[in-house]
Amino acid sequence: MAKSKITPVVSIIMATYNRLHYIEESLIAITNQSFKNWECIIIDDGSSDGTKEFLESFIRTDSRFKYYRRTNDFAKGLPGCRNMGLENAIGKSIVFFDDDDIAHPDCLRWSFEELVKNDADYCRYGRSVFFNNFRREFDRRQNYSVSEHNPLKVENMITGRIPFNSCQVLWRTEIFKNEKFNESLLFAEEWELYTRLLLKEPKGISIDKNLYFGRKHSESNTGEFKNSNSIRVKSKVDAAISIVNHLTKAEKFPENLFKFFIQMGFELQSYSLIKTVLNRTDAKLITKLKYKIGFIFYPLIRPLLKLKGKMIRA
Repeated sequence: MAKSKITPVVSIIMATYNRLHYIEESLIAITNQSFKNWECIIIDDGSSDGTKEFLESFIRTDSRFKYYRRTNDFAKGLPGCRNMGLENAIGKSIVFFDDDDIAHPDCLRWSFEELVKNDADYCRYGRSVFFNNFRREFDRRQNYSVSEHNPLKVENMITGRIPFNSCQVLWRTEIFKNEKFNESLLFAEEWELYTRLLLKEPKGISIDKNLYFGRKHSESNTGEFKNSNSIRVKSKVDAAISIVNHLTKAEKFPENLFKFFIQMGFELQSYSLIKTVLNRTDAKLITKLKYKIGFIFYPLIRPLLKLKGKMIRA
């Protein structure tokens, strides 16, 4: 029987594309949430594996699920789908769930309760990963502590010191009023957007308990990036260049981030990223020349650096 129509407090936005073999498990995890006042907006990016037929049947039993096919007003890809979800969301808070992951049964309840209790703009929580099938018992004890980020140093998110996976943050909806995902990015789009959001210094909190479980597999965007997919790698470079520009505009580009992005430029074999960092930080000519020569010879010395690292760790 369909649920009665009430205004949802939490809007879950889920993009999907040919994930028929995973999505049912993800949707059941949402149905099993102890917090019931939510809507789940599913944006289909043009699936051809029977996802459409399955979802149309699945959502008939629960009106909190809303299914849309991505329109041409939004670019193909995850960012476009999420932006379409943002356009349709009516909840007071927003979270992005993936179509192959599992949310802890108390994920929404605890994160929303803490968001309100602490009068925060966002609440992040722990996330762990699993491979193949999900076979874990949920720890339902409310045995966590909450720490404040007032505000969070943006470099901690950028470098991954404090993880900000797109699915492990519940945001107040108004924070997206003038900010959307960059639809030209097909990887690291949340990294770029969350930089823009955190540069505005919103008040945040963290729950030190894993409330979300990400499935690892080669078909994911992250899996493709790690396998050196050219589209994903280019998008990571483009996102990094955008972040460097955001930081310099906000006059928040510390020395540790200079080194972080220079190293990333070498690792991703992108001189355009290295050049952007050097230009934005007014590096001296000798410094620019040093990195340019280093980039040219990096493919030759990289194996030696890896060998040196292994010897140090041995």
